[in-house]
Amino acid sequence: MGSYTPSGPECDLLITNGVIVSASDLIYPPASDIAIKNGKILCIGSLQGLFSAQKVVDADGAYVTPGGVDTHVHLDQHINGALGDNFENGTRSAIAGGTTSVITFAFQQKTEESVLPVVEAYHKKAAGLSYCDYSFHMILTNPTKTIVEEELPILVEQGITSVKLYMTYDPIKLRDRQILDIMLATRALGMTTMIHAENSDMIDLVIEQLYAQKKGDPYYHAISRPKVAEDEATYRAISLAQLMDTPILLVHISSAVAAAHIRKAQTKLLPIHAETCPQYLYLLKDGLRASEHDPFSGAKCVCSPPLRDSQADLDALWEGIANGTFTTVSSDHCPFSYNHPLGKQLGMATGESRFTDIPNGLPGVETRVPLLYKGVQDGKITIQKYVEVASTNPARLYGLSTKGTIAAGYDADLCVWYPDAKFESFELQNDMLNHSIDYTPFEGVKFGNWPRYTISRGQVVWDRDGGGVVGTKSHGKFVKRIKNGLKQPRGRFENEWIPEYKGRIPAKPAAAAPELAKAKEATAAGGVGVVNGV
Repeated sequence: MGSYTPSGPECDLLITNGVIVSASDLIYPPASDIAIKNGKILCIGSLQGLFSAQKVVDADGAYVTPGGVDTHVHLDQHINGALGDNFENGTRSAIAGGTTSVITFAFQQKTEESVLPVVEAYHKKAAGLSYCDYSFHMILTNPTKTIVEEELPILVEQGITSVKLYMTYDPIKLRDRQILDIMLATRALGMTTMIHAENSDMIDLVIEQLYAQKKGDPYYHAISRPKVAEDEATYRAISLAQLMDTPILLVHISSAVAAAHIRKAQTKLLPIHAETCPQYLYLLKDGLRASEHDPFSGAKCVCSPPLRDSQADLDALWEGIANGTFTTVSSDHCPFSYNHPLGKQLGMATGESRFTDIPNGLPGVETRVPLLYKGVQDGKITIQKYVEVASTNPARLYGLSTKGTIAAGYDADLCVWYPDAKFESFELQNDMLNHSIDYTPFEGVKFGNWPRYTISRGQVVWDRDGGGVVGTKSHGKFVKRIKNGLKQPRGRFENEWIPEYKGRIPAKPAAAAPELAKAKEATAAGGVGVVNGV
């Protein structure tokens, strides 16, 4: 980085000589300079000589992409064990991997009869400890009438416009009727409904049989959650959404058949979105087998849904990204240290391996963006598709109205890469990462690029060649979100019955940031989209 001081109006940061990537286009030098002021993108074009800049980043001909938007991240959350990352550790890891916004989960315990104190508690957990911007999804496990009709509208007013529901896991799973009641509300309120789809009864039966056969090693976690359990629950969740005409997102899809169910629903123009994760693009269930030196090592790869069988499974999901079946690719970062007694070792607490006692989840917020970029280098997806599923779609789906796009008026959240030809590839080792976890499931994966700079609201927070993490843990702020900006209810129902929501509808739904509105007005008037008075 350097300074640049010709005559002209001043900006805080000028990025030059990069190739700007959007979800649809590439902009090449010299028309791809980016001027940034007060945390916002001021304008884009051939700008050298037009601005004086406090700092200049020469992208050296490399890609400049929107900062990653990871919308499935678990931080400081106690679920079947002590979660390894809090907001400080997790968001530090995020920016080191090119992610500039995360949406984490506020988790309602089954015994809690109000979600408002839950959200307040998570605000306290995050305050002053986040390296990047953040928001919350609300996990509903006890959807009382009061919560559904009175408190969900309050969450929308507070900028929380999504809920997550589970069809599996005792005691937090919901019955179909409970899911339908929630869908009735979320449809009316413009909230996105996220669903973890696995058939709980199928899984319970297989687990019971496996333990009766003395099969408790980590590998049997994958056997206990067969693809058909995900396939059936996915189809059922789609059917519930079809009845209610409610937009849903099916999280962490791992099965090709489940993806096919989703694709078929999308061809019917149903408002169905889907997410997959890098672990289902790169890892297989053989990773759950015992290693030569550690019979319990497979616990490192225990997640739900489990890792699947073959390269054909991985290829089917890559194809689902390429053809648009998957709206987003998230990390599902849910890390537990391997050697901690309240981490993965809980599966050995009785002295023998019990896979159901192993906390489910993997670290991945730092590796998500580089692994997706690796898919570009390997020819599986285009660089535009990478931007679409890693940044633009997540921001639009979850109402992050100033994120996920490189355009005037948007937050200056950017990732500057290295030129591929100049990057020295490396095999990943856990000590290279910035999380607080003692392993990575992607150990040994060869990377041909990594974010050189991560820029959050105009601040360089990650400089790989100049100190690593250079941002501060007080930089990140809570972002209020607006309604789903992608698929909306169709206004079509299965028959003459039309559902009626009895709860309150917020009078004034959240709107886009005023700076963004100003930029759009300027563009519509034929200007260059310059904002903030410059």
